[in-house]
Amino acid sequence: MSRRHSAVTDEGSDDRERRDVADATAGRVLDGEVRADTARDDAVRSSVEHACPINEVLDHVAGKWSVGVLVAAARGPVRFTELERAIDGISRRMLTLTLRKLERDGLLVRTVYPTVPPKVEYTLTDMARELHRTLADLTSWAERHAGAIAAARAAYDARDPAT
Repeated sequence: MSRRHSAVTDEGSDDRERRDVADATAGRVLDGEVRADTARDDAVRSSVEHACPINEVLDHVAGKWSVGVLVAAARGPVRFTELERAIDGISRRMLTLTLRKLERDGLLVRTVYPTVPPKVEYTLTDMARELHRTLADLTSWAERHAGAIAAARAAYDARDPAT
C-alpha cells in the first residue's frame, strides 16, 4: 500500500476504505499519525516568503517580451521601431507596455529628443546590463544542458505512471 493512501477494513467489511491524505502544512493526519514538523514547515514558509521579491522581479524581467527587449537594447541605444522589427510577434501595444514596465523597474532609460517627429531611444541601465550578463550565462547553461534535459524528460515520460 502507498504511504499517502492506506486502506483500512472495518470488522470484515472489505468494501469500506478509509483514505488519509497527507497535508503537512496544515498538520493533518498521515496514515493515522499526526505530523509534527512545524519547525520544518516554518522554515519552508520562511524560505518561500523570502523568495517573494525574487518572484516579483522574475515575473517582470523573465517574460517573453522583456527578455527580447533587454537583448535587443544590449547592443546600444535602440528606437521603438527597431525593437518592433527585432522582436518577432510582439504587438505595438505589448511593446509599449513592456517598455514602460522595464523603465519603471529601472532597467531602461527612455530619452526623448526634441525633433520633429520626436526621436525616442531606449538604453539599458547599469543594472540591466548586469542582468543581461546573467541572462547570457543562463542561456549558456541551457544550451549546455539541453540534451540532458531532453533525455530526462523522455525518461520521465516513458516511465510507468503508477510509480
